[in-house]
Amino acid sequence: MVTRLRRRASALAVVVAAFALAACSTTTGGGSGSGGAGDGELTVAGTYPIESLDPHALSGGSTGTQLADKAIFSRLLATDPDGKVVGDLATGWGPGADASEWRFTLRPGVTFSDGSPLTAQDVVDSFTRMMTVNGPNAANFTGATMTASSDTEVVLKAPKPDASIPGKLTLFYVIPSGVAPGDTAFFDKPAGSGPFTVTRFVPGEVLELARNEKFSGKPAAMDKVVIRTIPELAARLTALRTGEADVVWGIPDDQLPGLRGDTSLTIETVPSTALFTMWFNSSVPALSDAAVRRAIWQAVDFRTIIEQLYPETGEPADSPVAPAVLGHVAQPPVAYDPAAARAALQAAGFDFGRKLRLQFANAEFRPFVQAVVSDLAEIGVQVEPLEKEQAVFTQDLVALNWDINFQQLTTPTFDAGSNLGRLYPCAARRTGYCNPELDSLLAAAGAATDQAQRVAAYGRASEIIWRDAVGMYPMTAGIAYAWNRGLAGFRPDPSGLPDFATVTAAGA
Repeated sequence: MVTRLRRRASALAVVVAAFALAACSTTTGGGSGSGGAGDGELTVAGTYPIESLDPHALSGGSTGTQLADKAIFSRLLATDPDGKVVGDLATGWGPGADASEWRFTLRPGVTFSDGSPLTAQDVVDSFTRMMTVNGPNAANFTGATMTASSDTEVVLKAPKPDASIPGKLTLFYVIPSGVAPGDTAFFDKPAGSGPFTVTRFVPGEVLELARNEKFSGKPAAMDKVVIRTIPELAARLTALRTGEADVVWGIPDDQLPGLRGDTSLTIETVPSTALFTMWFNSSVPALSDAAVRRAIWQAVDFRTIIEQLYPETGEPADSPVAPAVLGHVAQPPVAYDPAAARAALQAAGFDFGRKLRLQFANAEFRPFVQAVVSDLAEIGVQVEPLEKEQAVFTQDLVALNWDINFQQLTTPTFDAGSNLGRLYPCAARRTGYCNPELDSLLAAAGAATDQAQRVAAYGRASEIIWRDAVGMYPMTAGIAYAWNRGLAGFRPDPSGLPDFATVTAAGA
């Protein structure tokens, strides 16, 4: 890898002894010297496992899959690091009169990594497959259809006007026609049109990528990218310090000062679209009253918790979506007042003898959840924190098998339509909360092609969500990245999905 020759040989012994990385192959920086688009190997220490490469079957634990698919496949549209929608396979796009129909002109000359041409039919069949598989992204296009109007144009028709279609399509990946919904063998070594191809994939452990020599865009700079899943924080950081990994992100605040003392590393924290979100299950009788939900929110000193746990990467939230998202409109802060909170609960007849179930996944959020539980205990509200495996968490989330649900929700489309518009209508059945007025506002926001009108409608929708405490919205989260100074061209991504195609060895 890039930095191996810059580190002492003894460092490798340390990392092997610390984590028993015997299964990790030894690599050498500098590449093959083939004189191609670039040389060298990049190794990434990933937080979340890559269990599947199927972009249409993304589950609740899809972060790893999205990271991989961004490197392997192309999309009609993408977002740049600033959140602007840009073309990928599409060179032009636009709505019809009311934004219920969208036309996309395709870039000519694109091929898959097996040499076969990427056609309009591949785009259409990929959309149909995504809807058939019915993963989370399919919910963004309920009732929509796509057809090929020519060899170079596809048309998406939605059942109602939807101005957020371009943003939603940044999560839609194109694969070759003929891949059945249940076909898992294709994704062992899939043919894609992205900058990299798959050379080895062990689900949950490692993904090895090679430069796609048939990529129609600018070739990837590195010969090889290896994404290893190292869930343990200490193991990831040691791998970074010793040169076993070149890039790590999602670093807790308390680890940043120590990393900044290492002159071989670059550290940068970037704002993201991620928001700590704690939904209340409004279908549970104990939480059906908005006054109860607001009182529970008022009983937690989120500002102090953030200052203690996330002094660099956390900011108190002021909306159900992050400031970087189109549709963000600031709401008034919820003041911490435990005495008033307890009085409000008593007035509402809250049952202090009932224990609320707070579900979450991923150990990194355990300190935050425990701090919330502690604050609520101070006013007599009993909460049982339930840390679940991702698959169980997702199943229980959809089944509403919880009282309070904690998630770090991101909006990778940078558009509130794929967050507020998808998760909060009555038909979504995500929180047990239903409000026809909110539904109308969300529908109006989705239909408006004028950006100012959309933002205004989402602002009014956010006001209702905030006022009725559909959830608690404590914190917008930044993402802390660390990478070796031996790299050039690496840019931290606000969605936690960095692009590795532009990375080179410094001086290469």
